[in-house]
Amino acid sequence: MNCSQFATTMRSAFSLHHFNSPRLSRHVSNVSASLQPQGQGTDTPPRIGFLGLGIMGTPMALNLIKAGVDLTVWNRTKSKCDPLISLGAKYKPSPEEVAASCDLTFAMLADPQSAVDVACGKHGVANGIGPGKGYVDVSTVDVDTSKLINGHIKSTGALFLEAPVSGSKKPAEDGQLIFLTAGDRNLYETVAPFLDIMGKSKFYLGDVGNGAAMKLVVNMIMGRSFKTRLLFFFYSV
Repeated sequence: MNCSQFATTMRSAFSLHHFNSPRLSRHVSNVSASLQPQGQGTDTPPRIGFLGLGIMGTPMALNLIKAGVDLTVWNRTKSKCDPLISLGAKYKPSPEEVAASCDLTFAMLADPQSAVDVACGKHGVANGIGPGKGYVDVSTVDVDTSKLINGHIKSTGALFLEAPVSGSKKPAEDGQLIFLTAGDRNLYETVAPFLDIMGKSKFYLGDVGNGAAMKLVVNMIMGRSFKTRLLFFFYSV
């Protein structure tokens, strides 16, 4: 997909109306067939982790809970986990323990350094994840940071997908986010039902780093669009 094709597709994506498909629960159940630890039956729903419950992470995790996902959460400030725990989420005291207890782990962190610390630091995801598991970083980070995290995760035998989002708090609350994914294609197919719960559109862009690079392009496009509207407003009054 070249840049012009992607831009056209993005314009269409922003005009789409999100809906909860009645087939979604069946799709989520089918994920279990490719993510079962040894000794579990194929009817066992996949266990999902979510790291980072800030402005974006909290509504994204909440949408997963509302959809009936078996969710385990972590946040540096534990009190931010409490509302989700009251709704049925489990809690683990470190990213390492979340990754160890879950089949798939999502992370929405505030900045690149936080993303690296949570994935690669002491008691980080890389210490708890391994073969048969997947890590999806939906944080906004630079290309080098995404490749660094990918290297640490892949060295454990686990799969990695970067999936930065286009959208802010309100789209996150409404399940209207757009995911710009890159990395392991099989993991992308596996997590697609969960991306559909949290967003309205998703794009697979190939190798790790392409998602982070495209997020930068999208930010530039949206920034220019805002400036154009602002100039139009001032010249029209």
